[in-house]
Amino acid sequence: MTTVTASRDAAGPASASSVPPRSRGRLDWRLRFAALSLIWGFSFLLIKVGTDGYAPFQVTLGRLVFGTSVLAAAMAVKRERLPRGARTWGHLTVAAFLLNALPFSLFAYSELTIPSTLAGICNATSPLWGMALSMVALSEDRPTRVRVAGLGIGFIGVLTVLGAWQGFHGLDATGTAMALLASLSYPIGWIYVRRTLAGAGESHLSLTGAQLLLATVQLAVVTPLFTSVPTSFSLGPLLAIVALGALGTGLAVLLQYGLVAEVGPTTAQMVTYFIPVIATAAGVAVLGESLAWSTPVGAVIVLAGAALTQVRRSG
Repeated sequence: MTTVTASRDAAGPASASSVPPRSRGRLDWRLRFAALSLIWGFSFLLIKVGTDGYAPFQVTLGRLVFGTSVLAAAMAVKRERLPRGARTWGHLTVAAFLLNALPFSLFAYSELTIPSTLAGICNATSPLWGMALSMVALSEDRPTRVRVAGLGIGFIGVLTVLGAWQGFHGLDATGTAMALLASLSYPIGWIYVRRTLAGAGESHLSLTGAQLLLATVQLAVVTPLFTSVPTSFSLGPLLAIVALGALGTGLAVLLQYGLVAEVGPTTAQMVTYFIPVIATAAGVAVLGESLAWSTPVGAVIVLAGAALTQVRRSG
């Protein structure tokens, strides 16, 4: 779950310089960092609960509707307008698909057959995918030995989580592949935005609000084609979808951009390493999901590798 400048689920192009400086009375950034970690960590549990009552596309559409509503309210309070220009809207349409509509839907479908704990750990592979892609797509992002080593270590961690030495026994290949593809979609989207919307004149809130609106429209078109109207509305899953959208997509984006502005993208990005830990704890404690030793061990290896891929050349 992520944005362009920091970490993992959400929303789109950002510019730290476009975010207003910290105002007096604002909650300490460490508390907001912890809140963001919890919100995104619990998002995988909420997806699992939501899919217990509704189709994955319906979960994703509801998530986007409530998330967009939060961004629209924030834009109204700050008197922000949607961006102008066909070129900007065209690029935002692609970004909405890669950073929202596609990964959100893939995670929802994946959790039909895999635990929320595994989905959360797969989500942590995004920095690994990003490192591999940036070596090819971004000429200014030169690899170092440390970062390449991190990529290799992270790959070993993924194989550990999946239990490769057991022949991936008991693992749903389709669901796992969907979760990994969702994680791959994020860095593809980041690179696309970096190449097309960097330096856009509009504010981050305007661009993100438009991006979520476009993703909502995309799901509104697709969902009726593949699902039917529910005959009953389960309250628990419905509340999970509301929380997933309003908190995990809407509020989380606002928290993240505030952190990027205040402490910088590097520190804000550290939230990535707390998400799988919280997702695993929530899945085991709340949903009663089983946990083999290879899952937490592999997750630690994945996170260590991901951390190394973020080390920049000094000087």
